[in-house]
Amino acid sequence: MITIVGSLKGGSGKSTLTFNLAVWLALAEINVTLIDVDPQATLSDVIEVRNEEKFTPTLTVLGREALTADQRHTAPETLIDVGTSDMDSMRLALTLCDRVVVPVPPSQADLWSTQRYLQLIATIERKKPLEIIGFINRGDTHHGVQETNETAAALMALSGLRFIKPRLSQRTVFRRSFSEGLAVFELESRGKAAREFMGLAAALYPHLVS
Repeated sequence: MITIVGSLKGGSGKSTLTFNLAVWLALAEINVTLIDVDPQATLSDVIEVRNEEKFTPTLTVLGREALTADQRHTAPETLIDVGTSDMDSMRLALTLCDRVVVPVPPSQADLWSTQRYLQLIATIERKKPLEIIGFINRGDTHHGVQETNETAAALMALSGLRFIKPRLSQRTVFRRSFSEGLAVFELESRGKAAREFMGLAAALYPHLVS
């Protein structure tokens, strides 16, 4: 399966999610291909840190040259990190993938961006339907803040997007994950972030946890 982790707005946490999913899949002994076509190359940077520190499993990240129809046959799972700075690569990736996972921080601006992303995806000519999954990322941890739940309700109402309930909260360990080259569940296996991530991973890959 080819999965794009993408959005039209920076700061959504897509590279962090892609990295953590890649480590999780690799630890499950799933052959995963990583493709970074975001000019910011954040995913490539964290993979470089991980490999320099000699953490296992090691990961390899490919560039735009890997966006070909042949990619479908190279690995059971492929994760693509795309950014808006290269819209040609974004459109090409959307023609090749099986699904798009959209991390949405709780804000009106991110909701508008998600709506525009859905409109963009609708313009892509494809041979088969595309699954689009949205979830709350960087949610508020304080129960008194309602913006996270309000954003979730708005996402559930969006046509063409399947909203899933597992969410990731705004936690420091996700930033540490990037700086240290370790997934959140490697850093704090019993922490809240690890539990949240495992819930999300199970929702995205139910066949691997059943």
